[in-house]
Amino acid sequence: MSSIVALIEDEKNLRDIIKSYLEKEGYKVLAYESVEAVEDLNEEVHLWILDIMLPGKSGFEMMERIRKEDAKVPIILISARDQDFDKIMGLEKGADDYIAKPFSPKELVLRVKKLLDRCYQKEENITLAGYTIELKTRKVYDKGKLVDLSNREYMLLLFLYKNKEHPLTRNEILDHVWERDYFGNDRVVDDLMRRMRKKMPRLQVETIYGYGYRLEGN
Repeated sequence: MSSIVALIEDEKNLRDIIKSYLEKEGYKVLAYESVEAVEDLNEEVHLWILDIMLPGKSGFEMMERIRKEDAKVPIILISARDQDFDKIMGLEKGADDYIAKPFSPKELVLRVKKLLDRCYQKEENITLAGYTIELKTRKVYDKGKLVDLSNREYMLLLFLYKNKEHPLTRNEILDHVWERDYFGNDRVVDDLMRRMRKKMPRLQVETIYGYGYRLEGN
């Protein structure tokens, strides 16, 4: 089944170009000119592309609405303003990637593919400290009960698992979980770790003071 990409972009020419490029790659594209144009969707969206500067409600407002319904679906923000403020604000609010106009449609398609490949892996489930991690659905269960992890909490969990027994610096975690350059304090890693530990208390994650973290074998 083709992945479904939802695009909100008020510039018609750009919207049509992006839609055309994505469809050539086999994606099903739902294209809208504004947040208000998006009505209740009957189909599951696998990835959102949101322009920040939109008529009426902004892309930030749409992202908040999406995150309330699905904390894990990947989101790419696009903006005409190549400003650090937009980038930092977007990433802190939960975006997975950010691209500034003007950009190559091919670059955007590559970013879409990378995010979809990362977020919807086709591997077997993982059992860790009694928790079941479904890699295909990106869901985590504790004895059949869903553990409500955010997208970044899930990415942190998977990164720790893939590097089990190896110490990871805060910067390594920042580079992986936030992906693009992060201009804030690396203590956001500690906050993220604290939230994940609270939701998954049986995880044996060692704090290496002045360095980072390590997941113990369990």
